[in-house]
Amino acid sequence: MTLLSVNVNKIAVLRNSRGGSAPDVVRAARACLDAGAHGITVHPRPDARHIRSDDVLALAALCRDRGVEFNLEGNPFAPPRADYPGFHALCAQARPAQATLVPDADQQLTSDHGFDFARDGERLRPTVAALRALGCRVSLFVDADDARVAEAAAVGADRVELYTGPFAEAFAAGDPGAALAACAATARRAQAAGLGVNAGHDLSQANLAAFLGAVPRVLEVSIGHALIDEALYAGLDATVRAYIAILQSAG
Repeated sequence: MTLLSVNVNKIAVLRNSRGGSAPDVVRAARACLDAGAHGITVHPRPDARHIRSDDVLALAALCRDRGVEFNLEGNPFAPPRADYPGFHALCAQARPAQATLVPDADQQLTSDHGFDFARDGERLRPTVAALRALGCRVSLFVDADDARVAEAAAVGADRVELYTGPFAEAFAAGDPGAALAACAATARRAQAAGLGVNAGHDLSQANLAAFLGAVPRVLEVSIGHALIDEALYAGLDATVRAYIAILQSAG
């Protein structure tokens, strides 16, 4: 069965909009795990606009105590800041089970593209090796139509994460066929190179079953924005359980 990792960034956005500690990111993560989520994901940015370094360490401790996966996302090339030690240093402190590398710039509102292996491949190689030396499984964020996805294996990665934003847009527009075909083809290329396949970005209860029905052997989905949106109306427990039911039905 495909596993669910819940991204709790949006909980931190709400907390930071007011200051203080409410809502509590760790409490929200605990509620997701209590409801059956298989892991927790966060993507701290250098400007600390949502998840902060102290959140990362607290969530890492929670996941260790629960024996579940902690997935830490970030740009490995972003320089350290006053409240951000850099991605590798944060991984060295938190020791996530999985480090997902994402090529997002500071000005991006959210992640919106994968790595360009022609440009970034050699830069990634030592970074991937250093993270694996920490005991992290390494996944690289890739576009769903990336013909060079197999190069992720050549730089030492264990997995890739398919950027599913374009699929979600096409699904909402009522014409997901081409986007699903691109995701499936890229997944097969990655798997043929020995890579595991994860997926994430704008997946939701509405589109998840269609995605999993078309894309083979997805190991893990990371879902945050849609899940928190849906949980505003149904509650975290019911929403996470609804996702688990979709994953179970997909087999």
